[in-house]
Amino acid sequence: MAKSQKKISTGVDWQLVARLMLTSRAIDEIEENELVPAGKITYQFSAKGHELSQILLGLQLAHGRDAAALYYRSRPFMLAAGLTPREAFAADMARSGSPSEGRDVGVVYSMPPRRGVTVLPSSGDVGAQYTPAAGWAQAVTYYRDELKDDAWRGALAAALGGDGSVAANGFWAALTIATTLELPMLFFIEDNGYGISVPRHFQTPGGNIADNLASFRNLKILQGPGTQPEETAALVAEAVAHVRAGRGPCLLRLEVVRLHGHTFGEDQTAYKSDEQIEAERARDPLLALRAHLGDSFDWDALKTEVEHEVRAALAAAAANPDPDPAAALHHVFSGRAAPQVPSPDDSAPRPVFASPAPEGGRINFSEAVRRTLETELAANPKLLIFGEDVGPRGGVHRVTLDLQAKFGERRVFDTSLSEEGIIGRAAGLAMAGLRPVPEIQFRKYADPAHEQIHDTGWIRWRTAGVFAAPVVVRIPVGYSKKTGDPWHSISGEAIYAHMVGWRIAYPSNAQDAAGLLRAALRGEDPTIFLEHRALYDTPMGRKPWPGDGYCLPFGVAAVVQPGADLTVVSWGETLYRCLEAAQPFPGAAEVIDLRTISPWDKETVLASVRKTGKLLVAHEDTRTAGFGAEILAAVSEEAFTHLDAPLARIAVPDIPIPFSIPMMNAAVLPSAEALRARMQSLLEW
Repeated sequence: MAKSQKKISTGVDWQLVARLMLTSRAIDEIEENELVPAGKITYQFSAKGHELSQILLGLQLAHGRDAAALYYRSRPFMLAAGLTPREAFAADMARSGSPSEGRDVGVVYSMPPRRGVTVLPSSGDVGAQYTPAAGWAQAVTYYRDELKDDAWRGALAAALGGDGSVAANGFWAALTIATTLELPMLFFIEDNGYGISVPRHFQTPGGNIADNLASFRNLKILQGPGTQPEETAALVAEAVAHVRAGRGPCLLRLEVVRLHGHTFGEDQTAYKSDEQIEAERARDPLLALRAHLGDSFDWDALKTEVEHEVRAALAAAAANPDPDPAAALHHVFSGRAAPQVPSPDDSAPRPVFASPAPEGGRINFSEAVRRTLETELAANPKLLIFGEDVGPRGGVHRVTLDLQAKFGERRVFDTSLSEEGIIGRAAGLAMAGLRPVPEIQFRKYADPAHEQIHDTGWIRWRTAGVFAAPVVVRIPVGYSKKTGDPWHSISGEAIYAHMVGWRIAYPSNAQDAAGLLRAALRGEDPTIFLEHRALYDTPMGRKPWPGDGYCLPFGVAAVVQPGADLTVVSWGETLYRCLEAAQPFPGAAEVIDLRTISPWDKETVLASVRKTGKLLVAHEDTRTAGFGAEILAAVSEEAFTHLDAPLARIAVPDIPIPFSIPMMNAAVLPSAEALRARMQSLLEW
């Protein structure tokens, strides 16, 4: 009778929990004992000892708008959320029919909602799961409070992580976001005492993150065993109820055991005593659940039934074909049909490409960006702008001036000084169906967000086109007319050209800035929008406003000056140095503004080079591995027989931008004089 009363209080179907735990355990043991030794799978992360707490949480997240951000030991949660054993085996064996269709490691999951929870695309990086979950949690409050969408009321985001992950940048960034905004977010910490072989006291002073955060404001702290059925169920239920009720975030730390090594083949005896290993085996939650169900429950019959089902799933997965090799090239960008999370918003404005319709006099580059943001905020209620100082101050460059006053603090808002948090949050917001437009104050400041930028660009590809995160990241780059220095003056676009899945814009004038930014804001791909600081309020960047609906396609360069004898390719502020340098050669130098780095307009460049036979590329990024090298390589491969002179480039030497203005102008930036001399030598070749 007592057990029945406890079951009612927690609402747990213990037979279902037993089935899911036995399923998870059977998959682990088949992998460990058969598939890894046979070479049929290469990565095996055992979840033995973690099953109970994860499954109890998975069964609680059934709202319909819930989300969970996982890590590599989260397969028990996935089974509770609806993943089938066949899909689990297919993922491990890199077969078709898996969530990533063979693209990602088998234990790195994503899944549209099946039983009420969206599983956000997991990352292979420790701690990277937290800030996207914070973004989803903020989206819950935005849909609920700003858009008055009751379907999101009571939803939450959960981030699952081991005790080792609490030392990561992403954990602290998400903790700051969730607590300062009092978001509906659950930090679900599975503490097994080790990060690989490193004891938890190296991750957290004293080894207990819950104790250390006990005085943290706006954060409910719960902790206890993750291996005892009733106690664990009560803790999970209390944590979820707290967050669902809108009382702010909760951190739930559950002590679990890792009954296997970090990965298959790891010898735990190198860092655990035999006595410790035996003590952990005695705490196996599977044993605890069997005891909890009692002798009247036919455990052996269920175990036999589950093992039969899992064996059948293995055979079915083994029969799945390998993925089509050609499909590896699909889903880097939007355009191929696939069911997508979030579903494209039919009510949002779409890009329409037409000629510009100039209005009025010339406006500054910065005003063109601000005005584009303003018109798109008005057109799309799901568009959000955020970053450091973008609110009342209007950004350090004043590009977002007055936008918060006009559209409110929920749509234009300041953030903590955490670029990891800014970009990770943006990814979560985007996967919840909103259109985030984060600002990074300067290019160098984006470095702490490198991991999240990488992960966001890969989302569409690594989920086989199922998930998308159309984030538009604005980043001021380059030197300014007033100053240079190593920390605020980096151009650095070539780094982003290496980041798969990102479109990259680098406009040189107000009209192109408006058109490319609007196309990005109305598109379906993540975009990095680079704004050169020396163009913000200087005459060369000014052009008439091209109209409130003007969109400029990516991958279309502009021939800004025709010529017959030499092709000059540039972008951003360096373009104007090239135009100045070309003045003595009227009709000879054809100057091309690339406008976008990804994709870049290779055909326009090749057509020009085939006409002129000569090429000079100039840019403000450093010379070695700068994007100019990619252009020269493409021309060498595809237009070599048309060349009448060596390919040439001028760029910044492989040094940072100095603080000294005379030093910067005389020895570092490509000068009109140096460009003119190189043009002359090529024309005379």
